[in-house]
Amino acid sequence: MNDAVPTPSISSQRENLLLGTVLAVQANYYRVSLHDAAHWPASELLCTRRALLKKLGQNVAVGDRVAIEEPEWGNQRGIVAAVLPRQTFLSRPPVANIEQALIVCALADPAPDPLQLSRFLVQASASQLDVWVCLNKCDLVRQDERQQWCDRLESWGYRPLLVSAVTGEGLEGLQAACSGKISVMAGASGAGKSSLLNALMPSLQLRTQAVSGRLRHGRHTTRHVELFELPTGGWIADTPGFNSIDLDACDSSSLIRQFPEVGDRPDRCQFADCAHTSEPDCQVRALDWERYEYYKLFLAEVLEREGQERESADGEQGVKYKTKRGSKVSEPRLSSRYRQPSRRSQRQQVQHMLGDVETMLSAEDTEDF
Repeated sequence: MNDAVPTPSISSQRENLLLGTVLAVQANYYRVSLHDAAHWPASELLCTRRALLKKLGQNVAVGDRVAIEEPEWGNQRGIVAAVLPRQTFLSRPPVANIEQALIVCALADPAPDPLQLSRFLVQASASQLDVWVCLNKCDLVRQDERQQWCDRLESWGYRPLLVSAVTGEGLEGLQAACSGKISVMAGASGAGKSSLLNALMPSLQLRTQAVSGRLRHGRHTTRHVELFELPTGGWIADTPGFNSIDLDACDSSSLIRQFPEVGDRPDRCQFADCAHTSEPDCQVRALDWERYEYYKLFLAEVLEREGQERESADGEQGVKYKTKRGSKVSEPRLSSRYRQPSRRSQRQQVQHMLGDVETMLSAEDTEDF
């Protein structure tokens, strides 16, 4: 196993506990690469998940470091018993313990969309990942167009890599950027992520498709997330393409920090809680920067989501949960004036009444005596 996926330390009272990293998740099965397979005949193991993890709501994602119950004799499947703490997590696509994101953007076929690209960049930055921008299909555009996009991305505060899966241009630089690291390759459909991985690792032979002939949109080729070991060292996750991506890793108070081009200007605003939209003496608004309209658009989206989450949290105060057939079911909580007393409280009331009757009878016997 490559050192790029370090072996986590875990204490266990069981001798048949193995440690590994999840390489792929499909149909409730987990393909796990074992960290120490010296006493196991294979380096990978197909696993299921312990039912307790499902009840606790613990999902298992690609990149997770897990503890596995070693299969008994004759059984070829292990059981994921525990998920070790995650260092980072990208929610969409769901990948854990990633160090850097390679955001792939095609320079042509389909044409680049700055707004869509910014969504990927902001989401990756909010997930605490280092970010590279891979400008793929650079062989399809002129040299001046290449340079314009490189200059544009550098003004945004990102490191561009000009690459071509067809001609091989820039692949050495991409390999160097991924060497010894755990990376995720993400981007819109049709950007050429699978083609780049095939160029880096010809033995993969991942499926690829041309973009739609009529709409010039990318087609979804990759259907699930999978982690691959690079021949030069390091790991890289291939992910399905998305034509839209939610900013669920962002919050309104720190959204501006996901735009590197503004630098430390938010710290110099007049108000500590400045939203950078209409406040006086706002240093961010005073800056002439290209993506300011994108920031305002994303801020409105994040504020709407946060408002919905607050309403949902307030509404859940009037909700109770019951377990039916192994799953939690929510039911409205009735006002106390409409609730029937529980059987336990009814029994307690009867016991109190019997006690009161016995006390009264004892008192009457004493008076008669």
